[in-house]
Amino acid sequence: MFGLVPFNFNNPANKEDNKINSIFDIFDEPFFQNAFAPVQSANSFKVDVKDLGSAYELTAELPGIKKENISLNYDKDYLTIKTTVDKEEKSDDTAKETAKYLRRERYYGEMQRSFYIGDIDSDNIKASYKDGVLTVTLPKATKKETATTINVD
Repeated sequence: MFGLVPFNFNNPANKEDNKINSIFDIFDEPFFQNAFAPVQSANSFKVDVKDLGSAYELTAELPGIKKENISLNYDKDYLTIKTTVDKEEKSDDTAKETAKYLRRERYYGEMQRSFYIGDIDSDNIKASYKDGVLTVTLPKATKKETATTINVD
């Protein structure tokens, strides 16, 4: 029945709810919104997809990953980028491996993302990797327009 009141903030029944809800407003602060961002995106990477008219260009940030550890697969209109980061590749010397970490934020393991990109000329997909940036060019398939005469019976 309270839903019929035109302005809920004037409704005396909602005033107690507002006091309780205001306690949790602190979690809307930027600190709390960004505090868990490294945990959520630890096993992912950032990607931009552009439509160039005759092709799509996908750019992925993969800093510190060797070219040999990147695999691309285009299957059933999905482009999948998969990478592997080993602990040994990130460590500078063996003394650091035996050190006791106080904080560890770098991710080790596999990362994978898939993107639906249909109507692609899969025979002419090109990829390059330079300075930690993977660029994949996916040319659009040319539509073959054929004229068909239909007989009316």
